[in-house]
This record gives sequence, structure tokens and C-alpha cells, in this order.
Amino acid sequence: MKGLFKSKPRTPSEIVRQTRDLLLFVDRNTEIRESKREEKMSELYKNMRELKQILYGNSESEPVSEACAQLTQEFFKENTLRLVIKCLPKLNLEARKDVTQVVANLQRQPVQSKLVASDYLEKNMDLMDTLMIGYENTDMALHYGAMLRECIRHQIVAKYVLNSPRMKKFFDYIQLPNFDIAADAAATFKELLTRHKSTVAEFLSKNYEWFFAEYNSKLLESSNYITRRQAVKLLGDMLLDRSNSAVMTRYVSSRDNLRILMNLLRESSKSIQIEAFHVFKLFAANQNKPADIVGIFVANKSKILRLLDDFKIDKEDEQFEADKAQVMREIASLEPKT
Repeated sequence: MKGLFKSKPRTPSEIVRQTRDLLLFVDRNTEIRESKREEKMSELYKNMRELKQILYGNSESEPVSEACAQLTQEFFKENTLRLVIKCLPKLNLEARKDVTQVVANLQRQPVQSKLVASDYLEKNMDLMDTLMIGYENTDMALHYGAMLRECIRHQIVAKYVLNSPRMKKFFDYIQLPNFDIAADAAATFKELLTRHKSTVAEFLSKNYEWFFAEYNSKLLESSNYITRRQAVKLLGDMLLDRSNSAVMTRYVSSRDNLRILMNLLRESSKSIQIEAFHVFKLFAANQNKPADIVGIFVANKSKILRLLDDFKIDKEDEQFEADKAQVMREIASLEPKT
């Protein structure tokens, strides 16, 4: 008789619905007695752990795709994601971590071969504004940042974020004094500028002037060594990507940009020097160098050749040596343009 009255395990849809009700309770009830609040919070945390377990599995079992699909469908049917983002500051640290992992996983969950997360976000883009502003909140920054990075896996979301007026704020977020938050913002910034090739190329072409003015002054010429190192590496990744060939041609036709790269080439840090060289070689390889670029190369020819001749890297790299020899030949052969 004992086993007859066992409660039936909840379905993934039921857990999502109950979680939504609990989130609504947390959101609306600010003046309730502490014991009642703790009870509801405890239920909410338990649900979040269960949702995470369904999506990720555990040490004993792998996730079941049917259960994941059911959970995902129910989650995006109503405004659960909006509630989660809104209520996140009211949760404890462990629950925030669980929620962040749940939201991250849901971005990749297909339901009948469709990414329902993308469809939902397309209609609720204002949530991305909340996640971006999250970098200004020390307690929330890493959670909102991780969610934002997963959401921009969807091209339509990345396009919205890139074209948002808040995109400019990333140049400040990357330089925040809190190292973890600055590093997280840098990771999101890199993802935005490398993941969706056609969207990035369109963004850089349309926003070339302000974007590279900020990039040069705030990142490449930053007083922070890590910021400079990451920025010159990302610059190389962007300019060497074939999708950005028009932007690259424009960038390497500017004497101001060349001046910055020449300064980076003279840095004491070997890693910055190497990354700077990968961009510098594009200026030298440009077959249609403007007269002022040629003038800089000619005026500084002996200094540049001496610098490159002394430029050695720790491990043997045939490609690097070949590139260096080619750049040196190119610069050595230049004559002033009349």
C-alpha cells in the first residue's frame, strides 16, 4: 500500500510553469513575511536546479532530448526569460549561476529543428539592453554577460547589439577597474566582432569612422597592457578575415593607423610586437599605398628595417620568417612618390 500514494514526478513543462509562478511571486511581492518568502525562494532554487539537471544531465544520466525540447518550448511560450532576467538580482549566488547556465543552454536547444530562443528574442530585443547595461552592476555583470554572449549566437540578436547605441559603451566596459568584469566584456566584444561574418562586415563598413576612432584611442593606445594586447590581437583577426577586406583596405590606407602600429611594434612585450607585426605587414603589402604612407615608410626605412632585422620570436616559425623577409623587401624597395 505504501507505494500507492507516491506523487507522480513532474514533467519538464510543469517545472517551467511552476518556476514561472514562483518568479511572478518574487517579482510582485516585496512586502511579505520573511518565512513565506524563504519558503518560496527555496522552491524556486530547487526548480532551477531541476531545470539545469534536465538540460545538462548529471553524473548518472545524460540529458534526454525529448525532455529538453519540452522544457524549451514551455520556457519560451510565455515571458519566462524576461522574468528570469528581471528577478536575477533577487536570487542568491548559487541560484544566479544555475539560472545563467539554464539560459545559456536554452539558446542552443532545438525544438523540431527550430531554435525557438531566436524567435522569442527577435520579438523581445529590449532584453538585450538590460543585459548590456548589466556590465554597470558589479554583482550582475558576469551573469548578464554570460547570458548576452549566448544570446548573440543568434545572428539577428548580434546585429541588434552591434547597431545599438549601447555598443559604444563596450569601450568603457573593457577598461573597468574590476579585472573579471573587464575580461568578460572583452570576451563579449570579441564574440560580437568575429562570430557572424556578414553582419560584422556590414557593421564595420557603416560605422568605420567612430568605431576605429574609439578602437585606436581607447584600446590600442590604452595605458593598460592587457587591453593593448587583446586589442591588437582582435584587430588582426578582424582585418585578416576575408569578409572585412574592404574595411582592411581602408584601415591600412591611414597614416594615423600606421603610426599607432609602428608604436606597438616597438613595445617591450614580445606578444604585443608579434600581434602588431601581423597588422603592420598589411600596410606594407598594400599594393596601392597612398603617398603619405609611402612617405612614412621611406622616411623611417632604416629604422624599420633595423627593428625588423632584430625582431626574433622564441620558437622557430617558418611562416613568420617568410612574412618578415617579404615585408623587409617591400619596404627596402620603396622610393618617394613624386
